[in-house]
Amino acid sequence: MDNTRYIIAGSCIDGWSGTVRKEIVLALKDGRITAMGERSELPRDPGATVDDLSHCTIVPPLIDCSVALARSPAIDPRLRADMEQANPERQAALVNRHIGYCLAHGVLGVVDSNTPEALLARYRGTTAPEQALSICSAGCIGIEKGQGATPRTLGPPIHRIGYSNDIEQTGISEPNLGGDALRHLLAQSGSGRKVVVANGPQAVAEALAAGCDAIEQGYLMSEEHLRKMADNQVLWIPSVLRAKNGLDSSGSGGDVSCRFSLRYVAPGKAQPGAEASWKALLTDQLRLLGRARDLGVPTAVGTGAGSPGILHGESVVEEIKLFIKAGYSLAEAIGCASEQGARFFGLEQIGALRVGGPATFLVTRGTPHQLPRKLAYLEGIYVGGAPSPIYRKNPVKKGPDAPIL
Repeated sequence: MDNTRYIIAGSCIDGWSGTVRKEIVLALKDGRITAMGERSELPRDPGATVDDLSHCTIVPPLIDCSVALARSPAIDPRLRADMEQANPERQAALVNRHIGYCLAHGVLGVVDSNTPEALLARYRGTTAPEQALSICSAGCIGIEKGQGATPRTLGPPIHRIGYSNDIEQTGISEPNLGGDALRHLLAQSGSGRKVVVANGPQAVAEALAAGCDAIEQGYLMSEEHLRKMADNQVLWIPSVLRAKNGLDSSGSGGDVSCRFSLRYVAPGKAQPGAEASWKALLTDQLRLLGRARDLGVPTAVGTGAGSPGILHGESVVEEIKLFIKAGYSLAEAIGCASEQGARFFGLEQIGALRVGGPATFLVTRGTPHQLPRKLAYLEGIYVGGAPSPIYRKNPVKKGPDAPIL
């Protein structure tokens, strides 16, 4: 008996072609996409399993290339400190909650550079719903003493070096170690992709010279750096949302205190000049991102979720909006939030929608014109060729709402 399932999609953004296809049919079998064609090619066998999603748009699963599942994005520093000192049971519960937030927003792949592997490993090889999330553990190479050991990772080996601090911590500052030390760290880290957090022209130049595979953040780099990245196909994870977050918080005490477009007051007085500084930084990062598109620099979405004010899951949609603001088309931005990260980090269970690829995708009600907004409220999720039980459009509440952490 043929167990092929046919999907009729009103529109499809495949994540790799940069186009929107209309009125197509996908054939799914054994967890893979076996065919993609026009609606006229739909088999006329009355016994065929057909899911009519002609009122919907399907897109690849989203990937966040920079998260910390074990960190609370709470704006209250006391709450963040409390969670950092929590016992393993509370930390595991927090990770579980953040995984749930990711899955609820169609983020089925993350690259985590902060969570202890013991917390992440419990979700692999289990029957829990959380296993639907592909987690790539990016081992951070220690730089405090100028040396580090090759860490164990989940999935393909990834190494992440904080050559610069996160932009919201210290702005543009001197690198945390010299260029020679960085080259040594990259050389001794062994196989696997090497991601360097670098901000400012000096740090970015030294990271590129040292032979990194990806630049994360990359604030205030130059167009010359972008050209080198294009020539060598170095991935850029711009994390524009960090600057947007900083701008939205700048009218208060200086701590990140926004929930994306919504501002609210944090304790303390506003820092003089902070708003102008963040606005200039955001404007420049959007300009650089637009030039990266023009020059052919591969780019991927990484939000920094787990940083104060940057929520797990839904922040990916906000970063997609910023990519579009920088000049990317909707289809291109979706590709940056899916296939680019999947291919670079070796997440084989998810990625672009193509023949032979995994039959895992998101279903959004309506037309592409309603994206990316509709990604925040999905119609459904297919995993391995069938509707997944991990997502419920209207979940049943079993108790009082827990605070967002």
